[in-house]
Amino acid sequence: MTIGGIDLVVLIASLMVASTPILLAAIGELVAEKSGVLNLGVEGMMIMGAICGFVAAVHTGSPVAGFVGGALGGVAMSLLFAFLTQILLSNQVATGLALTLFGLGLSALIGQGYNGVRPPQTDDLNFGPLGHIPVLGPILFQHDWVVYLSLILVAGTWAVLRYSRAGLILRAVGENHDAAHALGYRVRMVRTLALMFGGACAGLGGAYISLVRVPQWSDGMTAGAGWIALAIVVFASWRPWRVLLGAYIFGGVTVLQLRLQAAGIAIPVQILSMAPYLITILVLVIMSAKRGRAAIGAPASLGRIFHASS
Repeated sequence: MTIGGIDLVVLIASLMVASTPILLAAIGELVAEKSGVLNLGVEGMMIMGAICGFVAAVHTGSPVAGFVGGALGGVAMSLLFAFLTQILLSNQVATGLALTLFGLGLSALIGQGYNGVRPPQTDDLNFGPLGHIPVLGPILFQHDWVVYLSLILVAGTWAVLRYSRAGLILRAVGENHDAAHALGYRVRMVRTLALMFGGACAGLGGAYISLVRVPQWSDGMTAGAGWIALAIVVFASWRPWRVLLGAYIFGGVTVLQLRLQAAGIAIPVQILSMAPYLITILVLVIMSAKRGRAAIGAPASLGRIFHASS
């Protein structure tokens, strides 16, 4: 299936891989924001996940250990953010921006000496005959385990938020933390756990970039993926399945611009390179113009500081 020199099967399969780090970061941020915390430090968590995962994978020789290290790096950053915003009650926006700058600087420091080093390879899962099914095989059954984990996390997040008591408590804290506190729920603990989940997901996304997407280390290699994840949560109106759609749209645009370059389409490289970010800005503009629809899914206490004494 080829159109204009572009193989659609390869395009769709590549789309799933390209979308995975953003999808992981976005679904983690959705959970954090559902608890009422606005975390603008996703980019910093992702880049720390990228370097921590890379270092762990290189020194252990295990890509699984690398992803565990990436998740732990993201969790460590999330705990720092939680301490500053939930215990010291610092401004969430300013703290998130500072966390991103801190993560970018610290990752560059840790990453010195790892440039040019190759991490162990993350192999695709073997689904046997399913991988050889025409069209569907390459699209659905020839990916590594992290791609499938990202889809499981989306489904699991949707189910927990919709059907479980933990999801109900999380949403209650995000909608009205004072009422939730009056009912006896530990608002700070709930938000800290939500931030830890978001940090682990962002760290996994960062590790996926350094271990699979671009199997090497370079400073700032997340290249704004954390900011895109934040935009996707708004685009999705804080709904898990829309996060999946938004991540795949962005991943599709990213892959398409690379395929167009490879196919020799006469479009300036600069325009193709900035296309994914222009699409993201366009989506945010459209959602802003429909404030009624976008505001429906926004947690009422999002970004508000919780005072236990109030």
